Amino acid sequence: MDLMGLLQGQLSDAVLSQLSNQIGGDKEQTASAANGVLQTLLGGLAKNAAGGGADAIANTLDTHHADGGILSNLTSLIGGQLGQSSASNGLGILQHILGDKQNAAAEMIGQNSGLSGGQVGNLMQILAPLVMSQLGQAKQQNGLDAGGIASLLTNVAGGQQQAGGGMMMNMITKFLDKDGDGSAMDGSGDGAGVGNVFCVGRHGQSGARQTPRSRPHNHRRSGV
Repeated sequence: MDLMGLLQGQLSDAVLSQLSNQIGGDKEQTASAANGVLQTLLGGLAKNAAGGGADAIANTLDTHHADGGILSNLTSLIGGQLGQSSASNGLGILQHILGDKQNAAAEMIGQNSGLSGGQVGNLMQILAPLVMSQLGQAKQQNGLDAGGIASLLTNVAGGQQQAGGGMMMNMITKFLDKDGDGSAMDGSGDGAGVGNVFCVGRHGQSGARQTPRSRPHNHRRSGV
């Protein structure tokens, strides 16, 4: 299953236009950053799964993301109109996947894409629920258990590394590589995901401040 391809397929020209308007960024830069965000989040999930978090991820998907409903409501998600439910709480999801590395990830992707770290941070909050919803739909449609989820994520992350991906992918691999072995999956058994805090069904309770996405000044809002 090409999970990355499915996610990229959600980012149509219209969606990218809305995303760029929402974060106040150039459309091409937003597309580049979005690709980096997706790679980073999938890599972070793969690390969590490899480090013993597969059961927690599977349970969270069953509890909050089983139907993939956000995939049919991207306009409202991007516009911030879904509220702070567990399924759409991007900040809480990021806390579970990346822990205290969220800002570092945003700055890294921003340097490569041309966006500011703040713009990328807002983009990450929007795309995190999309990633979980797509993964939840894949789990449901293919009858995947925790082992199947771990295998899927590992294959996605491994495939990205083998396929290359240029400077962005190299930077992401180094960012996610905990033990310096050149692999984004460390699998050390100590909760190897970057966040090390993936908990079952607690997207809104991770300790991160549940604040609205910051909005850039003087940019045109999309019609949502």
